[in-house]
Amino acid sequence: MSVSATASLKLSTREPEMTIKWVKSDPLVMNGEPFVYGTRLTVRRLLELRASGYDAQRLMGEMPELRVVGIARAYEFAAANREHYAEFFDTNGQLQGPGLTPAEAALA
Repeated sequence: MSVSATASLKLSTREPEMTIKWVKSDPLVMNGEPFVYGTRLTVRRLLELRASGYDAQRLMGEMPELRVVGIARAYEFAAANREHYAEFFDTNGQLQGPGLTPAEAALA
């Protein structure tokens, strides 16, 4: 009885899914402030713009490198790190300023 040392491998023809970490932090970039992937926009600056009335459409209109998912992840990051961004939250726990519309949130 012969035993083969090789095994057949079933290779997937599907492309591997790519995961992007939308909020990054690097001590050598933006003075270590967390920023939105693919942009020079820190989470803090994005929250400042939101608090001053910018909605997602206006943000993406003025900064075409932004994506809805990046904005949503930045807001989630701020909520998860509320102690660093407390000044941007109302007393009811909501971020100040306009948020994502339901349609935009569905894309994120």
